[in-house]
Amino acid sequence: MSQRLLQLYSSSNGDAWFLRRDEGGLPVVRHVSNAASGGTTSELTVEQFLASDACGPEHDALLEHIASLIPAGQFAGLDKPLSQQAVEPLLLTATRVCTFAQQQRLTNASGFFFKRGERLFLVTSRHVLIDEPSQHFPDRLEFELHVDVANLGASEWFSVPLYSAGQSVWRQGTDDGGEIDVAIIEIDRSALPQGARYYAFGPENLARPREVTRIGASLLIVGFPLGFHDSLHHLPVVRQGVLASAFGLRFQGKGCFVTDARTHRGTSGAPVVMSAGPGEKGPNNLPWVLLGVHSSTIDMGTRDLQLDESLGLNSAWYADILMTLTDR
Repeated sequence: MSQRLLQLYSSSNGDAWFLRRDEGGLPVVRHVSNAASGGTTSELTVEQFLASDACGPEHDALLEHIASLIPAGQFAGLDKPLSQQAVEPLLLTATRVCTFAQQQRLTNASGFFFKRGERLFLVTSRHVLIDEPSQHFPDRLEFELHVDVANLGASEWFSVPLYSAGQSVWRQGTDDGGEIDVAIIEIDRSALPQGARYYAFGPENLARPREVTRIGASLLIVGFPLGFHDSLHHLPVVRQGVLASAFGLRFQGKGCFVTDARTHRGTSGAPVVMSAGPGEKGPNNLPWVLLGVHSSTIDMGTRDLQLDESLGLNSAWYADILMTLTDR
């Protein structure tokens, strides 16, 4: 039987993924580890491979190959080719984040872009970059960027080291309540892939001082829960929730507020937004108010796991910390 292999993806550390048919004729994905890892081989069915939690560029490569089998403009339910489809700018503010220790992939998370003047920053949760209790110590991260305005299926990963000369390159904040679970990394825009396309929030998208945001107000959390996303177009998904604590007050003395929304691991670092008023659209074409940065779910240590459901609540840090962190 033919053992022809179609190479899907090759990582910078030498790992490679191939598509082939097994002895029964079913398509399977073969992973060949790099020489330093022994060059071992493993295989998964396409279904198992796509259902795995660790979604990376090798998964995207498979999906892009599948999409290439469909003639352009012939996608069911679409009246126009993909290149002509309008995309909500909010979806292009968020990016998928992966952390690494050298070449070992560690976690998936969410992040978003924030612009201050001509400077660009990646925003995510501080615990995505370092988390002492769980012994999470990555040394770099990668985030995904669209690189063709006419083709949402085209994307590239951009790698950012987390340390330089032994010092962290990210900034984090503290206040009277302790550490704030928000971190930013300044991005060298000139080093981004050619054709990189994204939208960035700015100071004009922050909630105005003394602006009343009513309790129970509808809000959105834009991210990548469990790494789940539109893997063909490389876009995040949106969870809807409501404001569950008094906005503007420090919940339990910390610089955060509470949301009521269903969230999962991988959403850490996602922007929490609400729709701006009618006709309010800033110079960045984003009619959204950036309220905060999603951090984590809230639970009670005294909860009876057999009798009590989880609270279904989350903490989000006020976005105005970004003005402090992006000051020179």
